[in-house]
Amino acid sequence: MLEKPLDKIAEQIIALDEASLTQLRKKYLNKLFQFEPTREWEKAVIIYFIINGVIAKNNLFNHHILEQEKGETPKEPKQPSPKVTKKKGKLKVIK
Repeated sequence: MLEKPLDKIAEQIIALDEASLTQLRKKYLNKLFQFEPTREWEKAVIIYFIINGVIAKNNLFNHHILEQEKGETPKEPKQPSPKVTKKKGKLKVIK
């Protein structure tokens, strides 16, 4: 149900120019640190992370293209180390 609208948003974001987005990055970072409980602040946070997402996507894309050009095969992701389990403490309900 949400996939179609998200896909449409992704298509629109992919069409944006990274250089232009990078110029806006600092503006939205500043807005992010100037908290106000407003819809405008919320939008600024989302825009900032969209900009970072595009930059990260392009870096990852370029990394993979360079690996392909070198003839390197993609590396398997490292398996996460086993989690250290801690004893769970007992919580006391206070009314």
